[in-house]
Amino acid sequence: MAVSVRDVALAASVSVGTVSNVLNRRDKVAAETVARVLAAIEELGFVRNDAARQLRAGRSRSIGLVVLDAGNPFFADVARGAEARAEEDRLSVLLGNSDDDPSREDRYLDLFREQRVNGVLISPASDDVDKLEQVESAGIPVVLVDHELPGSSFCSVSVDDVEGGYLAVRHLIDIGRRRIAFIGGPSSIAQVANRLRGARRAVDETPDAVLELIEVPALTVLNGRTAGEAIVRREPSQRPDALFAANDLLAVGALQALTMFSTVRVPEDIALIGYDDIDFAAATVVPLSSIRQPARLIGRTAVDLLLRFMDDPDGDYERNVRFQPELVIRQSSSSADSIDGDAG
Repeated sequence: MAVSVRDVALAASVSVGTVSNVLNRRDKVAAETVARVLAAIEELGFVRNDAARQLRAGRSRSIGLVVLDAGNPFFADVARGAEARAEEDRLSVLLGNSDDDPSREDRYLDLFREQRVNGVLISPASDDVDKLEQVESAGIPVVLVDHELPGSSFCSVSVDDVEGGYLAVRHLIDIGRRRIAFIGGPSSIAQVANRLRGARRAVDETPDAVLELIEVPALTVLNGRTAGEAIVRREPSQRPDALFAANDLLAVGALQALTMFSTVRVPEDIALIGYDDIDFAAATVVPLSSIRQPARLIGRTAVDLLLRFMDDPDGDYERNVRFQPELVIRQSSSSADSIDGDAG
């Protein structure tokens, strides 16, 4: 059975109130009494229940973070960045994985409200803000992560995904590819839709370039492999000569399918580029070109913005931070003998 404050008070021959003062306001207690209470705490192995104490005070020392896919290394790095920054202020991060399911997301938001977290960071599964507005109306500030809702009141930290999609396809066009396929989905994910918009912009600038949309149900390796296998089954003349995958997991799956068959060479027959530049991208069988997002910086900045808003809700500071993506070229979209590493 856990040792209680009452047990410590009995062992030290003091009141429960005195033990509480020793734990929280030691300067109000005589040194001899403090020593006696601390000795009893040590002897009994008492551990204070900070969670209960903070809830009684109407606050906690935690931040809620809801991501679209905890299995995606991009979101894992966002969480690492948020956790590192939160730790500097002695805050903990409670992680929830919505799995791109709005109802699951709602359950996490309800849980975080019950836990009375200091704030919520979220990569939302949709643009429906009703639940987020309920969280803010309960006095819990919200910061959108890897997402921006123009016209809303929410603070946000995001990346210019339209520009990222443009950079990816502009690169493929610049290396001579004209039959380009975009693998991504579902289109309800704002990041996917924006990357496709950027891809179309690049194609629209090039009269002889075409863009094919290959929609998948989720941004996973398995869906990328399924899309890649379907491409390999086509007649060579019907295949695209370049693929732009909406994230690196899809790109890795597509690369697996393409490299399983000696009749398709990457990048000679089909060039390939992904998005996110996860750590594994450089270690694939053909090192993967990608659009880099500063994942850990996104997480750190989101916590910074949350803390700033908590201190000064009406202050004069940037409430919608947007980072620029970076093109990283590796062998999957270049001749193997022309590049042997990263190029920004």
